[in-house]
Amino acid sequence: MSFKDLKLSKPLLRAVAEAGYDNPTLVQEKTIPLILDKKDVIVSAQTGTGKTAAFALPILQSLLDKQDAPKKGKTIKALIVSPTRELAIQIEDNFKTYCKHTNLRTTVVFGGASLEPQKDTLKKGVDILIATPGRLLDLHKQDLVNLDYVETLVLDEADLMLDMGFIDDVRKIERLCTKEKQILLFSATIPHKVEQLANSILTTPERVEVAQNSSTSKNVAQLLYFVPKKSKIELCLHLLRNTIKGNIIIFRRTKYGVDKLEKTLLNNDYKVDSIHGDKSQTSRQDALNRFKTGEVNILIATDVAARGIDINDLDAVVNFDLPNVPETYVHRIGRTARAGNTGMAYSLCSADEKSYLKTIQQLIQIQLDVIEDHPYPLDPKAEPIIHKSKKTGSKHRKGRKSEASKKKKKRWY
Repeated sequence: MSFKDLKLSKPLLRAVAEAGYDNPTLVQEKTIPLILDKKDVIVSAQTGTGKTAAFALPILQSLLDKQDAPKKGKTIKALIVSPTRELAIQIEDNFKTYCKHTNLRTTVVFGGASLEPQKDTLKKGVDILIATPGRLLDLHKQDLVNLDYVETLVLDEADLMLDMGFIDDVRKIERLCTKEKQILLFSATIPHKVEQLANSILTTPERVEVAQNSSTSKNVAQLLYFVPKKSKIELCLHLLRNTIKGNIIIFRRTKYGVDKLEKTLLNNDYKVDSIHGDKSQTSRQDALNRFKTGEVNILIATDVAARGIDINDLDAVVNFDLPNVPETYVHRIGRTARAGNTGMAYSLCSADEKSYLKTIQQLIQIQLDVIEDHPYPLDPKAEPIIHKSKKTGSKHRKGRKSEASKKKKKRWY
């Protein structure tokens, strides 16, 4: 099938061709006709399957006949809600790529950046708004965003949105839009809470599922290293010296862990940068740009910061800490081997992470390849270390102060 078969107009086909795409991906092939038919849709597809274009192209197509409204007269007709700033910026880049031969205007608003430029753009009038939930509701409260004309509402990465605690915001945003709108829900996985949300706001939705929720790319070689927790940094350095080459993302579970590893790698003369939730939007974007332009070749990230980031030519993903949610493993290694390329995934597993490993392998239905030949092996019998306090009993056990301490105190009564 070609994009022409999807009944897209010439300006869109031209933009798609200029972006270097010849044929639609499976998710685009299945989803675009349903959206053009004005159906509500639930799409379950991993990142890297081309799902942004699956909603961007039909939305642009449906707005083409309204593209010539005077700038001031433009109203928000499509609203895309995204959980993270990086993802929102990326979605807007996609829309800009596809609408460059039209007069449709798009903009993106997100927290952690100055309000003023975002206000100015909105006042000029836009057709398509991409937003993170918190900033969108802030702007609405200030009467700077009018959602009365929204024809299509897209909830992207719905599972992450709910994991991040945005459920009430999402429901509020849905209620602020028109009743007649079309809703498109995109989610890498469809856990129970996403299902509940969908049932409560979508109208007889069509379902599109591309690959099983648990699927990991066949093009990723997944290697596993058992290692004591205290030796993980040494093993990581050993692998970077001898085994892992090219552009690499290393995942850690916490912001503190990201900072600690970044310091160690910088001290060892690696070109490295990091992104996590405590960093300002500008520094996160700078880190990403430095990574994309090759100024640094290692990016250390937490999961929330890295979800949905589209980086071409990523050679390897390192799970420095195994994730406690098995689906997160699938998202992480989905960063590499995109668009038909091959990639490597290295996972470092300490004794206390063996239970995480078990649930990951159950989900993906694959036994990871264990590499035993490395300098920091874990004793197979090693049990998780449980830190116990040496103190026994409560310090308040007696419930009475000693006579001596009573005498020392000056009483006010």
